[in-house]
Amino acid sequence: MLNIKRLHLLYVLIFALAVVGCKDKDVDPAVATIDSTTTADYPDINSWIYDVMDDAYFWYKNLPAKSSLDATIDPHDYFEKLVYQRTTVDRFSMVTEDFDALQNEFNGISKIFGISYSLSYIDNGKSNLAAFLNYVVKGSPAETAGLKRGDILMKVNGTQLTSSNYTSLLSANETATFTLGEISGSAIVASSKTVTMTKAQVSEDPVLFSTMISKPEYNKTIGYLVYTQFVPGTDTDDSKYDNELRQVFADFKSKGVNELVLDLRFNPGGYISSAETLASLIGTGVSSSKIFYKEQWNNKYTAYWQKMKGPDALNYPFQNEANNIGSALSRVFVLTSNGTASASELVINGLKPYMSVIKIGEHTAGKNLFGQLVDDDRGRWKWGMYIMLGQTANANGESDYGTIDGMTPDYEVEDSTVPYLPFGDENETLLRKALDIMGIPAPDGQRLAATRSVDSFRKMLHDDLQTKENRMIRRGNIRAIPQ
Repeated sequence: MLNIKRLHLLYVLIFALAVVGCKDKDVDPAVATIDSTTTADYPDINSWIYDVMDDAYFWYKNLPAKSSLDATIDPHDYFEKLVYQRTTVDRFSMVTEDFDALQNEFNGISKIFGISYSLSYIDNGKSNLAAFLNYVVKGSPAETAGLKRGDILMKVNGTQLTSSNYTSLLSANETATFTLGEISGSAIVASSKTVTMTKAQVSEDPVLFSTMISKPEYNKTIGYLVYTQFVPGTDTDDSKYDNELRQVFADFKSKGVNELVLDLRFNPGGYISSAETLASLIGTGVSSSKIFYKEQWNNKYTAYWQKMKGPDALNYPFQNEANNIGSALSRVFVLTSNGTASASELVINGLKPYMSVIKIGEHTAGKNLFGQLVDDDRGRWKWGMYIMLGQTANANGESDYGTIDGMTPDYEVEDSTVPYLPFGDENETLLRKALDIMGIPAPDGQRLAATRSVDSFRKMLHDDLQTKENRMIRRGNIRAIPQ
């Protein structure tokens, strides 16, 4: 059986890589791949891919017969023949020829500019685009260059972004000069301001922003947290970011927070262990005796875990967290988008049996699946996979969001007014809606600067982290390792 290391990645929509399998052109048979494997190695690589999938894949019973497949084709193409209902069910499994790079990216370590952005049209002909910055990664070249949430990027190296060139312009250049945009009347136009950046390797701190909004006249102390991915720590401190979360909630608790707004708009998922930490800091009446989520594997692995650990082997509890603020909460507001995925959805679903979870924004990505990064344990090549091992459910057995429609918001709000306001601004679009529901009126002087409503190019968030989109990963606390 597969050497399961509890690295279960509950990612969603690794959209570009999952759909095209990291491959954007045919491979010349005479050219070696990244790790110096050649077409002569394809049969062995493909055989390994099939054997792993036949063992651990959630839908292994639906695999085509191995004998019916051409083992000499490119592994990207071979892998696609094994994926179960790619467009509607398994939108997430993928294969890569550079496992180390993929693993780093899943750990939030990437060579990037450090920008998360939404693409929207800026002309009536719906050809020209602008990148509207959702946030800038701490410590990234973008932050060093002075970029911030709300900035607008119009051109790259002097070329206007369009629906046909944005991918190459925003991702292909190691160094690029960006022309910023501004609102002039009803138009969004290029300004005279430019910034030049060179990509650098950055480990993204997911605890992006937190604050408290005090409204004593309404008996409200509101905690607000922007959390961008579920990563527990770094190579040198494997609990660094989880401990940052704990400190945020320690501050919330000491200041008497009695309402919480959890901003997961830009969070595509990550490690389940960090989802456990976050949910355990929030949930009302939760403890290590209460179920946070349940796992369902394929029949072989379900039988294995239950044999090794008993009938409750796949039930996973909350953690006992000293800084839990659940006793002061009856509800939590979660801000969502189409990029809210995987471990983010796990937290939303896992909290539902214990408190009211009010979703504000757009429908989520819809990933109730967890997976694992798998490489060749014999070290023959750098090829690797991210494959779906199973699905999750909450304590009530609910797992009804695993479709392209995801979770439906309780209050549908499109974040289409630009430029985006800073995090924590009481007039920021989605936070404003949460405050309205709490009964807190807007402050005077809303949005004094020029604004405009834009049409989204695609209902998807973007960043230059490439594979960051949509994952759920399990790390640490190895229950058992099948041999």
